[in-house]
Amino acid sequence: METIYWLCLALALASCGYVLFAADCVRRFGARLHRESRSSSAAPPITVFKPLCGPDVELLENLRTFCRQDYPEYQIVFGVRDPADPAIAVARQIISEFPALDLDLVIDPTVHGTNLKISNLINMYHRAKHNVLVIADSDMRVGPDYLRRLCNALNKEGAGMVTCLYLGDPLSGLPSALGALFINEWFLPSVLVATRFVPNSYCFGATMAIPRSVLEEVGGLGAFADYLADDYMLGRKVLATGRRVDIAPVLVENRLLEPAWRDLIAHELRWARTIRTVQPAGFAASFLTDALPLACLCLLFAWLNDSGMGFAIAAAGFALIARSLLHLSVNKTFNRRAAMWLIPLRDLLTFLIRAGSFLGGDVEWRRQSLHVDNGSRLSMKD
Repeated sequence: METIYWLCLALALASCGYVLFAADCVRRFGARLHRESRSSSAAPPITVFKPLCGPDVELLENLRTFCRQDYPEYQIVFGVRDPADPAIAVARQIISEFPALDLDLVIDPTVHGTNLKISNLINMYHRAKHNVLVIADSDMRVGPDYLRRLCNALNKEGAGMVTCLYLGDPLSGLPSALGALFINEWFLPSVLVATRFVPNSYCFGATMAIPRSVLEEVGGLGAFADYLADDYMLGRKVLATGRRVDIAPVLVENRLLEPAWRDLIAHELRWARTIRTVQPAGFAASFLTDALPLACLCLLFAWLNDSGMGFAIAAAGFALIARSLLHLSVNKTFNRRAAMWLIPLRDLLTFLIRAGSFLGGDVEWRRQSLHVDNGSRLSMKD
């Protein structure tokens, strides 16, 4: 028991150091967002793919932001699988609202593989007119300089693909607030920490910008039709060509609505099990990011061991201070308004979901029950 106590204490202190470093990474990234210019010497025509499925929260306004880009020439292709999908009416309204833009709608139920999002994109692909392709999830909202900033990053020598980070903007309810807190205070800082030590190897479905030639070189969209982590697998294939996957100096916004606790847990459990299958070592090491839960475990073992309580209390205080500084750094840098009292609940939930991700490989995604194997391949659940 004493050995476990000292191990927990060491892990809690190491985790506090991680959290403080993450707060600094957030601050530095915020400075980069303001520093890097939005101007571009080259602005090639771009095709934006918007795969749609169902009436996402505030879908109409999300799509409008993509139609208000300060960019000389771009096309947007909306794609829907189900002819009865209510997203079709929203896409048609957007097309009627912006008659001067090059907007297209593809309705095609043809299925290519298990990943229905990639299947939708495959059906949309033949409508693309331009050689620079951007794939962006339907629940994202962007600023008017979004395409320019992506283009700037993609134009850099050696870049084979560009992605971007996103922030969660919660709507109503505690589950939504906790979901946004996970994105803003765990996911985003963890990526920034990783990229301080090694070149970026991540790609995110919020935005994937890639030249058509590079996409076809790595096998086209069809090569990812049976993977849940299609964004991760695409990034890995691009890296294998010797090119970089860069994070553009632009943030997009995820308008987040988790109607109930069940939705939040299913969403985050799917995310956790996906990452566990593609990066098992890194996912296991991510327990080091849990400063508060580790400090609480330290307190528990100090009480059971009836010794070392002073060190455990000091570690818990240090963890609370470090975690609060990360929270304040995110709020100030990205103009968030998350309540500080949510931190302990959020961090405990993160810890429990991560632990629960090791108990199976089943996930729920777009009303499908699926199983994810150790290579992120999808199969229908029996």
